[in-house]
Amino acid sequence: VQLQASGGGLVQTGGSLRLSCAVSGLTTSDNVINWFRQAQGKEREFVAGVRWREGTKTYADSVKGRFTISRDAARMTVNLQMNSLKPGDTANYYCASSAQVITTAVGAGSWGQGTQVIVSS
Repeated sequence: VQLQASGGGLVQTGGSLRLSCAVSGLTTSDNVINWFRQAQGKEREFVAGVRWREGTKTYADSVKGRFTISRDAARMTVNLQMNSLKPGDTANYYCASSAQVITTAVGAGSWGQGTQVIVSS
């Protein structure tokens, strides 16, 4: 699978951004498409995931109620709508595939390149 993230940028606190992950070459091992993020000096952390076929979603507690993950099968994209952004959301955001639902980077398969999100206070 090939994954390409886009849509990052600079936004003020309380603002919104929409990230997109273009997906191609899905295999039977790529059942879930996830978003992770990594802030400077911190470990990569799970943000949200969506099962490609069923559409079921999982979220990290830190983003529940603010972020929404969705998949568009026709456009082969997985989007992350981020609302009510906080400075703590500043990070490089990555999309990654996995065979099963995951909440850590262990178990992730392919990774796309990151897209940077900066939330100013």
